[in-house]
Order: sequence, then structure tokens, then C-alpha cells
Amino acid sequence: MYAVVGCGECSALWVVEGRPETTSCPSCGARHGYPKLTKFAETDTADAAREARTALLADRSDHAPDDLDSFTTLETRTENERMDETTYLRESGLDAEAVTDAGEGATSGAASGTTSRLDTVRSAIDELDEPGEEAVIAYATAHDVPAEFAERALERLVRQGEASRTDGAYRLL
Repeated sequence: MYAVVGCGECSALWVVEGRPETTSCPSCGARHGYPKLTKFAETDTADAAREARTALLADRSDHAPDDLDSFTTLETRTENERMDETTYLRESGLDAEAVTDAGEGATSGAASGTTSRLDTVRSAIDELDEPGEEAVIAYATAHDVPAEFAERALERLVRQGEASRTDGAYRLL
């Protein structure tokens, strides 16, 4: 069972599944007891509830509900009319071939003997005797990696669990 309910604080409408004890307004965050909420529509399927909510919102905005496609139709259209990468790049004003070449060049760096910027930061952590932040950044900048990138890379490596930081020194895991 699905119900379209409304918030008494901000007038937002949303779909609630089942009959929970309480529910929160997704717009203003106000907590409401489900039995006290006004149910604008009750349906057996989520799609029907979304359709009912859409019709209610359309009524509020002076759009005729008949002018709106169903969620199922919109979803099917989205899947069938998806733009391919080349068209997207072209429509964005980019040269698709140049973008492809740049992408291939960036990913084939390891194969061609060059090291990616992230690999340079990893190498700094691995090769330095005392891989503190300043030393890693100095190593990276000496290898043509921007200092800002090296700082973000260190944070990312720690956050993703690829490295650890203890007493200011980094270690690859």
C-alpha cells in the first residue's frame, strides 16, 4: 500500500510506503505521525502513487495532468533515447576524437613508460625514508606533479584505505 501525503508545515507532497508510525517531510524535515497525515491518494503500486503525486503537483502549478507522461513512459523514453558518448561530446562543443585520444593517452601512461600523477605520489610514499606530507609534496613537485594534486592525493589515499598516516608519516597499505 502506498499513500501520497502532505506536510502541514511546508505543503510538500511525498509518497509513503506501508503504514509507518511516523514519517518525515523530505522538504522541511518536520516529523509527522502517519495516522494524522492527510492522504491525498492511496494506491497498490509505487508507480500509481508517483502518478497521483505528479497529478497533484501539476494541479498546483496550473499544468493539466493529461499533458504529462507517466513515469513508465518517461523511463522507457529515457532508456531508448539515451545519447551516446560521441553525440554528447559533440553537442557539448568538444571534439570527440580529441577527447578519446586524450583519454587513451592518460590511461596508457603506465604502458608507455610514464607514471601517472597518483602513481608518483604512491612512489614518493614508498621510496622516501621519512614520507611526511612536505617530503611527499616536494618529491611529487620535483616529478612534475602539482602540489595541490599531491595534497588531495594523500588525503584520498588515506580516506580510501590505500595508505595510513601515523605521526605525520605516510605508509602504503
